[in-house]
Amino acid sequence: MASNKLLMLSVVAIFLPAMAMATDYIVGDDSGWTINFDYQAWAKDKVFYVGDKLVFQYPKGYHNVFKVNGTAFKNCDIPPANQALSSGNDTVVLNTPGRKWYICGVSNHCSAYAQKLFITVQYQYGWAPAPTPQILQVSQPWAPTPALTPSSPSTPAPTPSVPDTIVTDPWASSPISSSPPLPTPIAPSWPPAPSLPTTPAPTPEPWAPTTLSVPETTVTDPWAPAPAPWAPSPVSSPPSLPTPTAPSWPPAPSPYPWI
Repeated sequence: MASNKLLMLSVVAIFLPAMAMATDYIVGDDSGWTINFDYQAWAKDKVFYVGDKLVFQYPKGYHNVFKVNGTAFKNCDIPPANQALSSGNDTVVLNTPGRKWYICGVSNHCSAYAQKLFITVQYQYGWAPAPTPQILQVSQPWAPTPALTPSSPSTPAPTPSVPDTIVTDPWASSPISSSPPLPTPIAPSWPPAPSLPTTPAPTPEPWAPTTLSVPETTVTDPWAPAPAPWAPSPVSSPPSLPTPTAPSWPPAPSPYPWI
């Protein structure tokens, strides 16, 4: 009982402000629904919400109102005549959000005289729909605790066996495996390699010529060639002769005595 009252209060709290704030818009204001009027400029500064109303006022018989989609609005496609509003004081309730298109289907009023209207309808608190009211479950302290019904035992699924893994620190020595030790491989025995015969050094024959030994020569300059052991000894230079001196002669007489 308390739950139903709470639900009703939630619904009223949500929809009552929207109903109280609904607005009636006379399309075209004082000009009404007629030709040669810019209805897009008229709707530009207005915000239409769910619950608002559009009132189309016009002389009966001169105009009508069709609700169409975006393609028919663009091409001025006229729907069947039985879908027209033609009372001269037609009221359209905006019950759902989204885009709405309206045109006049009389003659060429839509295509030649731009008698058409496009608006966008929003929710009262923006585009997002109002959240669904939640029913609060209030437990009474004196209410008895419901008995638990035994549930059928369920057989747990078998758990796959996972081999045990020993986790060791990186610096710790490797754990000894519990598996049996492997037999130590025995190296195959190979026969010893045969020894090669040794050849004695040749003994020189008594008639073989003896190799002459060349005495070592010490070279002082790195660029000077070493003297050959068979080169003759250098010849000593002769004593230096005295330099002859020129005789001194008297000067010759001048051929020109007058000078």
